[in-house]
Amino acid sequence: MVDLAALAANWVTMRDHSGQARCGAAVKADAYGTGADHAAPRLLREGCRDFFVADATEGARLSPLLPGARIYVLNGVFEGSFATILAHDLIPVINSPEQAAFWRASSSGRPYTLQVDTGMNRLGLTPEQAVAHAQDGGPQPCLVMSHLACADDPGHALNAHQIKIFEGLAACFPGIEASLANSGGIHLGASAHHQLTRPGIALYGGEPVNGVQNRMRPVVTAEARVLVVRHAKAGQSVSYGAAHVLARDSRIAVCGVGYADGFHRAGSGAGVPLRRAVAEGAFGAIEGVRVPVIGKITMDLTMFDVTDLPDGAVKPGDWIELLGPTINVEDAAGAAGTISYELLTSLGRRYGRSYVS
Repeated sequence: MVDLAALAANWVTMRDHSGQARCGAAVKADAYGTGADHAAPRLLREGCRDFFVADATEGARLSPLLPGARIYVLNGVFEGSFATILAHDLIPVINSPEQAAFWRASSSGRPYTLQVDTGMNRLGLTPEQAVAHAQDGGPQPCLVMSHLACADDPGHALNAHQIKIFEGLAACFPGIEASLANSGGIHLGASAHHQLTRPGIALYGGEPVNGVQNRMRPVVTAEARVLVVRHAKAGQSVSYGAAHVLARDSRIAVCGVGYADGFHRAGSGAGVPLRRAVAEGAFGAIEGVRVPVIGKITMDLTMFDVTDLPDGAVKPGDWIELLGPTINVEDAAGAAGTISYELLTSLGRRYGRSYVS
């Protein structure tokens, strides 16, 4: 279940934290796994007018659903995506001198965004290339942007370094809007806001700043059906490799979810190397009570130890929470040794999706 009202409320929170800046939204990767066809129009209804996708295919899919909005394509433009970008009035984010030359030569002055690398060494022109671009007399961008590498760690020295470099570069493009702040960057204050912010993970309930209480509302509730409840004796093993040996007589809820659904094998209760670093493994919840995964998570099935619940509290056909009001996305991701971004974007197609607004 995807709570679109919670998504909209999270956007309003990010908008309010953005000060004088306009607040956009990253809806790439199918709106972080939540379903961009539903999420993006809900954000449009709330007042968002700037949307960021990864590639032209994502933008073309959303364009008919977002009348009047600006859709920015973060991966830029290539010969193969050029026609799609033009046909759907998308705005490419130019990430290299080669992309800049191609767009200027082919687009007849259509709008574009220029990305500058200020310290992440990922996408974008170097600062020197950006200054030359600003001075070469060619058509200028409608937006200049960069991306913060450590915004979720407010005390990291690279934040101030990137902000300073970007301020100098933005000044080379007078009268042109600038964008730097992602979810964490919005919390760095006005020096990072410029004219447009572009939150991502915070919209979907993720933690925007490490070590600070997460005030974003949970957006995704994921559940799996209990297929059978097994009774097993102490000394017996559970799942592949016999990696988990029961220390007591146990009741085991076998549930129809596995790594093919994005319930990562790394969250297994035993028998994977990660357990040496993250000792407890993943868990589910039944009626607000957490129950641990035991044994290795398999492609389609996961076993949960429900021994400590009252007899009859779990039966075949019941549902077990994997994400939701009891298990927030950060805790679930941490138990699998990953981050909320990966957990959400890997939610599989076998989940039946429902939306509430």
